Amino acid sequence: MLAKLEARVHPMGLTNVAATKEVIAELRGLDGANWAAAWVGRGDCYAGEARSAENRGDDAAARDAWYQAYAFYFMGRFPCPNHPDKLASYQKELDAYRRFGRHAAPKIEVVSIPFAGRDGEGSEITFYVRMPVDVENPPVIVMWGGVDAWKEEMTILTEGIAKHGIATIALDNVGTGQSPIMAGPDGERQFIPLFDWVERCGRFDAARMAIVGRSFGGYWATKLAHLMPERFRAAVNWGGGAHFMFQPDWVEKSRYPDSYLMELVETRSRMLGATTDEEYIEGFRQLSLLDQGLLDRPCAPMLLINGKDDTQCPIRDIELLTEHGDPKSVRLFLGRGHMGFGPDTVPTIIRWLSRQLV
Repeated sequence: MLAKLEARVHPMGLTNVAATKEVIAELRGLDGANWAAAWVGRGDCYAGEARSAENRGDDAAARDAWYQAYAFYFMGRFPCPNHPDKLASYQKELDAYRRFGRHAAPKIEVVSIPFAGRDGEGSEITFYVRMPVDVENPPVIVMWGGVDAWKEEMTILTEGIAKHGIATIALDNVGTGQSPIMAGPDGERQFIPLFDWVERCGRFDAARMAIVGRSFGGYWATKLAHLMPERFRAAVNWGGGAHFMFQPDWVEKSRYPDSYLMELVETRSRMLGATTDEEYIEGFRQLSLLDQGLLDRPCAPMLLINGKDDTQCPIRDIELLTEHGDPKSVRLFLGRGHMGFGPDTVPTIIRWLSRQLV
């Protein structure tokens, strides 16, 4: 944790460094109760600071304090709310983030639309909208995270994109956060009602719509870019798989990657709705885009970006995608792991998307 904090990489890149070191020093265990309690306590302190700042009319201080409250609550539920105390931290996280969004610039709007789910599934899709300042009918980028970084963790990317006059919509990856469904071979049905909403609501230039999937979410960006290329001006797979990631040998190899903090298998299983190891392996196997026969179909212009030393998602999947279908743009960062995190990663994505959406 301290190494990740020093490098400011996921999941230790959002919280105040000094306060985080104090929490780590006081941490009594990685079990759900002890883990959540340590982070929630500090989150509550920041929430108190935020309310005090609001009472005295200090908008900037309130914004910063609510963001820190959110960030510590995020750590309290990390990597997923698989314990009642982690779930309680997640509820605090959602509330703090929405309060932060009211003070953010541009503001973050919470929108929910109906979802026609199956029995036992959710009935709505909730997402965040950020509109660029003084731009009429802007292009829009729809984005989502992976197994543990959810729509709230897209903030840095949405802020950077807004400066380019582009609107953003952030939602949860299939099977995570407030997603109404579990991940499965037809999980793309979660995204389609949102794309329909973008096209009919009149707030965006829907002819200039792009999609970005972060980490595991890159899989869905790749699938959607092949299923409905006519809808998107561009698509980004930022660290996601396509075929080899879902094969039993890689599932076994990637159980405990050095780049992941803890509980990767448990978090992936929760996303899939898998309760046994057999269900976990089979759930992954069914996701292969090669086996689904999609990779030689037309594809929206696509950027494949990752660190070359990723131990969570095999680089062979990028090679596979370049060997099939339409040409792809590729950026691999040497000496970096999952998602290629570094100071130039997000700017690289934003520059490429901006060129596609002009």
